[in-house]
Order: sequence, then C-alpha cells, then structure tokens
Amino acid sequence: MMKASSLFALAAILAAIEPNVAGAQARLTVESTEFVLHIGDGRRLRSTDLVGATFKLSFGGKDVNVTIAGVEDDPHAAGGRVLLHRFVVKDASGQQTDLCAPDAEGLSRGFPVPDGRGGYELTCTSGAVGKCVRSGYRPWDEQPGGAPLRALHQACIHMMRADYGGDGRTNTRDGTVILMCDRYGVRTCDKDRPLVFEAAWGPEGATCVARPRIAELVSLEQLAARYPRLASRLGVAACTEDGAMRDPAALLFNRSR
Repeated sequence: MMKASSLFALAAILAAIEPNVAGAQARLTVESTEFVLHIGDGRRLRSTDLVGATFKLSFGGKDVNVTIAGVEDDPHAAGGRVLLHRFVVKDASGQQTDLCAPDAEGLSRGFPVPDGRGGYELTCTSGAVGKCVRSGYRPWDEQPGGAPLRALHQACIHMMRADYGGDGRTNTRDGTVILMCDRYGVRTCDKDRPLVFEAAWGPEGATCVARPRIAELVSLEQLAARYPRLASRLGVAACTEDGAMRDPAALLFNRSR
C-alpha cells in the first residue's frame, strides 16, 4: 500500500466495535470531517466511537483494510472543527503501518471529506486537500452570500501544489514555506507579511505569476510556453500583489521564500 496523500473512495464496513453492529443494517456517511455510522436500530456512532473499527477501501482497483487507530481534534484548524484520524494498514509482513505520510509536523493523520455528490473521500494532512481544509477552505460549508469556499478550496489546492496552469503539474517540494491569504477574509492579508509575493490564484490555477516558487523546477519562460493564457501575466512587472488584488478573478494570494 502506498503511503500518500491521495484521495480514496470509501466502500463497505468490514467490522465495527460492537458485535451486534456487524449483523445490523448499517450505513456510513460523513458530516464535515467526521464519520457517522447509522445503524438499523436508529443509533449513530461517530468517529470517536469507531476507534478500532476496520473498513474496506477501494484503492487502485484493490481492496485494502484500514483501521481507525485514533481520533483527535485538530488544534490548528481554521473555520470549523476538524477531526484528525490515525488510519493504519498492515504491510507485507503483517505489521501495522500508517496509511498517511507524515506532514510538516511529523504527524500521520487524515480525515474524510464530503465530495459534494453525497459521498466522501479520504485525505491526509500531508496533502494539498487536507492542508486547504485545515486552512479554512471547507467547500461543504459554503453559504449563499458568503465566501465562495468551493472556488477558494480549488484555488488553494492549485496554490499548494504550485500548479500554475491548473492541469495537475506540481512545481513545489515538501517543506517549502508558504503564506497565503484571500480577498474574502477567510485568511486575512497582512501587508507586513514576510516572504516574497509569488502568485495569485483562481479555481483554474494561477491568474498571474510574479516568480516561480522553485526556479529549478519551472521557469517563467516555460510557463509562458505551456500556458498561453499566462504569457502576458508573468514576472514582477506584470504580476504585483496590489495589482492582483484588483483583479476579481484572483481569489487567493501567496508568498514564498
């Protein structure tokens, strides 16, 4: 099993922590970042009740048994409660190992995320989706008249990955320091923030790029060749933080080293 921050489609329950649950009709849903097991007798078991339960996940066409080894509140989550789950699997030798790769804090944690279609996915805190949810961009919380959290979430994912063209190409490295803010105040923009302005972002990728995050991975010339829509919006003259904030297409802004 690959230890990664990929998304997984959750399938059937193999076992729950109470013997009479296994034979009962059950349905698993997700509320925010919490599992909810609906049992036929009307009871609901939530993530903290399911510690020790094992689930079957379909990943890459293969079924993998995943156990919830622990659940804790995320002390750093913005915008709402996030429950961090420790997911473990058995390796080839039969030893338990963490499903998620360690994040910047050295923790191997993850949580379910509603997919907007009545289902759910799993993400790890080491991945872009998990980082964006913990940063306050919770797409399931979007309300009429409020911040466009779905679009901000997508823009955040592109930003985390330095996916300038919005086509899935990653141009960053783990451990790179990034500061971000948005025009809606989910994360406020402080003029005295350290680091250097890098780019502005929308749900389709960057709206302008002042400089690549890591010059050895991609250059402005390469970005211009790959993405004609960005060709006139590259470089420190064409892409300033103040200018980007006047562009309604730019939802999110970041600085990096």
